[in-house]
Amino acid sequence: MLGAFASAFRTPDLRKKLLFVLVIIVVFRAGSQIPAPGVHVANVQQCLDVAQKGEGAGLYNLVNLFSGGALLQLTIFALGIMPYITASIILQLLVVVIPRLERLKKEGQSGQTKITQYTRYLTLGLAVLQATGIVALARSGDLLQCSKPLLHDDGTATFLVMVVTMTAGTAVIMWLGELITERGIGNGMSILIFTQVVATFPATMWGVKESKGWWTFAIVIVIGMAIMAAVIFIEQAQRRIPVQYARRMVGRKMFGGSSTYIPLKVNQAGVIPVIFASSLLYLPAMAAQFNRNSQNPPVWVDWINNYFVKGDHPVYMAAYFALIIFFTYFYVSITFNPPEVADNMKKYGGFIPGIRAGKPTEDYLSYVLSRITLPGSLYLGLIALIPLIALALIGANQNFPFGGTSILIMVGVALDTVKQIESQLQQRNYEGFLR
Repeated sequence: MLGAFASAFRTPDLRKKLLFVLVIIVVFRAGSQIPAPGVHVANVQQCLDVAQKGEGAGLYNLVNLFSGGALLQLTIFALGIMPYITASIILQLLVVVIPRLERLKKEGQSGQTKITQYTRYLTLGLAVLQATGIVALARSGDLLQCSKPLLHDDGTATFLVMVVTMTAGTAVIMWLGELITERGIGNGMSILIFTQVVATFPATMWGVKESKGWWTFAIVIVIGMAIMAAVIFIEQAQRRIPVQYARRMVGRKMFGGSSTYIPLKVNQAGVIPVIFASSLLYLPAMAAQFNRNSQNPPVWVDWINNYFVKGDHPVYMAAYFALIIFFTYFYVSITFNPPEVADNMKKYGGFIPGIRAGKPTEDYLSYVLSRITLPGSLYLGLIALIPLIALALIGANQNFPFGGTSILIMVGVALDTVKQIESQLQQRNYEGFLR
């Protein structure tokens, strides 16, 4: 691998791409450390130290994870990549239900460009809403559940400046991600997400060592390596359905007669079901938090605070696991369309050996997809529960790196980026990373 890196950096154009990505990452991380105007940095740090000990901010751990810790520090990149992720998911769902978006998707590159533009507009709209909510929570002290003031001034001018600054930070993050995609290597947004997740890794692991000692730290490292190996194995696993294309004469040329396959991954949905389930379970916790300071809080507020806020209760874990399974089936059903695949195969003369074209092919694809989605959903549910189990057993932070969204993002983005670098090296007749 070191030799392959040396070969990659000896190639001028590939070296420029890699260095360009590194520069963008440095700029991105620098923006994640610059506080927004009006933030009381000293008080925020003191409250954050208390929150990291498990006494607060548990409700916002997922968003804080995607911002690389920038959210709770109220930096100019506090929103991180989360508005873009949310906008992308919403657009994917709307493509299925809105005919105009579905037509745009089928138009190819021009239609995809239009959908990307809609995603940008929606991202900015979501950024305004999220920035408004976060600044309001910071002004009231509920963001970190801290008695110290997080802002120097709670006036309207400071409020508006912070909202505009965080929204502009989201726009800059989108631009940086698109620059990586156009001039660098890999998917820009995915690399930025990877950067933010990895940024929290050292502090989280050191927190385990500080609170539990070297033996627990070593055990966590060993278990984490085993989990990562298992995740890599399952992320690469796929069911290959063979497809044969019949020979056909077009003019004076013969086409077809080739064999290929349809790769159905065990984890066809990626990390999306985990994000869906986490976001949905945040809603009752947020509703309870807004009613927490009332004089006579309803009974359901105490129930949610006891079972849903910290995340280490069996009731929360069971609900989380069930929602992940549900959303896995839901997301796979809208992203992989067996009728459309079967129709395209029939249109171009393709068939699955032993299966008739048309409706039998559609039924067969649906049957295989449902069977392979079950172990994929169980796998996602178990991986997502690892941080919660660690929280219950050893008191580790909810951003425990060897599990949940963090390890799925790290492994998925790393594998995809390595494959793209491998293809670049193979084009230049170099020995690649993957053997």
